Amino acid sequence: MKKLWGLSSLLALSMLFTVVPAAAAPAEPVSAATPSAITAPAAAAPATAQDVPLFQALEWIGEALESRDGYSRDLFKHWNKGVNPTDGCDTRKEVILSEAKLAPEIGARCALSGGRWFSEYDQTWVTSASSLDVDHMVPLAEAWDSGASAWTAARREAYANDQGAPTSLIAVSGSSNRSKSDKDPAEWLPVDAFRCEYAGAWVATKLRWQLPADAAERDALTRLAEACPDTTVTYEQVPQ
Repeated sequence: MKKLWGLSSLLALSMLFTVVPAAAAPAEPVSAATPSAITAPAAAAPATAQDVPLFQALEWIGEALESRDGYSRDLFKHWNKGVNPTDGCDTRKEVILSEAKLAPEIGARCALSGGRWFSEYDQTWVTSASSLDVDHMVPLAEAWDSGASAWTAARREAYANDQGAPTSLIAVSGSSNRSKSDKDPAEWLPVDAFRCEYAGAWVATKLRWQLPADAAERDALTRLAEACPDTTVTYEQVPQ
């Protein structure tokens, strides 16, 4: 005689064959922001601009984190032979000559004697070319932090020796250049008399080379733009 299964026995058996759902796969971790993750500017920067108000030009600069990983000044070849490779003057000497208020005498191998210069950063007169530094308006390290780390060696050399715009390089006293070092406008500013022009030159250089700014830098530049309503920006982008 066959034994009949009771209801309780059938329920117990069904539980043995219940499929247990597989454990859900862990969610993919959300990656942290990287220096290459750029927040788009409020408006796209035109390739060229003439006498644009500083506040408007600032809106064309994107925002990004910065990283100095792997940086070395040697990655920016400077000074090269300059605009005229046959004159015996490198880029540094050519900038010093172009900014002289009283031209120095030029000797063999572009040795300079005499002359007179005005250092805008500290508003002082300099009477010896050897006391001058030629400063990168946006320092090499700051350019690296802002994206030049991804550039070719040739583009970094072009940046380091850029005489295609009057805002890129500037002859200043050695002491003021050491004070500035590789700081951005959130960390260092020249004397009051040159701050508006400095802010305009900084923004023009960043736009010329299509470099973003970090949050603190943008905040400092915004404050300067508010304090300098008559300052304008002129630039021409260097093609990528």
